[in-house]
Amino acid sequence: MLKECRSLSLWTNMCKFTTNAGMGPPLENVEGVFSNTGWYATNQFAVDVIFSNRMKQYDCLTNDSSLAAAIFVPFYAGFDIAKYLWGYNISRRDAASLDLVDWLMKRPEWKIMQGRDHFLVGGRITWDFRRLSDEEGDWGNKLLFLPAAKNMSMLVVESSPWNANDFGIPYPTYFHPAKDADVFVWQDRMRKLERKYLFSFAGAPRPGNPKSIRGQIIDQCRGSKVCKLLECDFGESKCHSPSSIMQMFQSSLFCLQPQGDSYTRRSAFDSMLAGCIPVFFHPGSAYTQYTWHLPKNFSTYSVFIPEDDIRKRNGSIEELLSQIPPEQVQIMRENVINLIPQLIYADPRSKLETLKDAFDVAVQAVIDKVTRLRKNIIQGRTEYDNFVEENSWKYALLEDGQREAGWHEWDPFFSKPKGESSGDSSTGSSAEAAKNSWKNEQRDQK
Repeated sequence: MLKECRSLSLWTNMCKFTTNAGMGPPLENVEGVFSNTGWYATNQFAVDVIFSNRMKQYDCLTNDSSLAAAIFVPFYAGFDIAKYLWGYNISRRDAASLDLVDWLMKRPEWKIMQGRDHFLVGGRITWDFRRLSDEEGDWGNKLLFLPAAKNMSMLVVESSPWNANDFGIPYPTYFHPAKDADVFVWQDRMRKLERKYLFSFAGAPRPGNPKSIRGQIIDQCRGSKVCKLLECDFGESKCHSPSSIMQMFQSSLFCLQPQGDSYTRRSAFDSMLAGCIPVFFHPGSAYTQYTWHLPKNFSTYSVFIPEDDIRKRNGSIEELLSQIPPEQVQIMRENVINLIPQLIYADPRSKLETLKDAFDVAVQAVIDKVTRLRKNIIQGRTEYDNFVEENSWKYALLEDGQREAGWHEWDPFFSKPKGESSGDSSTGSSAEAAKNSWKNEQRDQK
């Protein structure tokens, strides 16, 4: 795939983004917004390559699968679907996925646990791999619905709340430090910054999506003297300048992170990297997604304002945020800055000494998951009582020792219209999300 990088995307020449072990070309620090080293123009969908290259550096690799705690499948699932999303029939879109599982199921290591100890990475949103039917007009491929893939764990930048075989890992940011000191220097710098804006927002409205609250958020920001707005839908957009984005986040106490076309945004990770406290409006944007990388107690590092409060105009965002005591803001910002190491992907060509990055956290979580599964198999028990896959998002939020997911205050956010099976209610928005990602990629090239 990397040799044919020109054909990886219809709209973007991915060759430059696959350079430097998947980090892309170095960013020049002309405006002094970045550190002098470790910053790259990383594509938000490049995590397949970054993760695979980090895996080559992993200390505990073994060629003896009988000793392996888990088995990594180095298949670039995100690049595969990106290549065939547009203008190809479903048999072409599914071909590599079917070849992969056919090959895997014939391998001796597969037979040990029928693939339950296998994991792979797809650096796109889960909906690209969840085509619900074999109608040509349906979106994506069916990788995650294949019986073999249901046994494996797939790490994606956005997972499904209603399915158990995928797990959210952070979108890659622009920062890929080569050593611990680079991270400490950056964290220290983020602590000392003067932040002149109470809150900020970078994004475009979604006039075609009646459920989107972005229009109201943009209006509120425009009407506030303490909000900084980067509008992303007019001509030459600063939204595609990493320097402009990071500069804005660094000068803001709070960064608004409403849903994009799908639940999640890369912007959430860029803002936390800048020491800006994220404000979420839907639990699917972070709290039910990145449960390996972010604290369960979301109020320690973020603010949650339910979307309906914005729709019904229940108070202004400015008022809500300005009511948070300064000492609490200080604690939250410190928590965000302390999270930075586990939200970034270190330079795959070197090793951090003491810090665990997003890759380390994800691999450890997979190993822990497989280890628990093995123990449960040996003891003849299951991890949860009465497991209901459609409630998958709830299980990662359970406290230690809890074995059953009951009512949750976020149920209304994830309820589906009657008669729809898992994923159906997001099919429309998922297709839109993927379409929008190529529009953004197209803009990036201008």
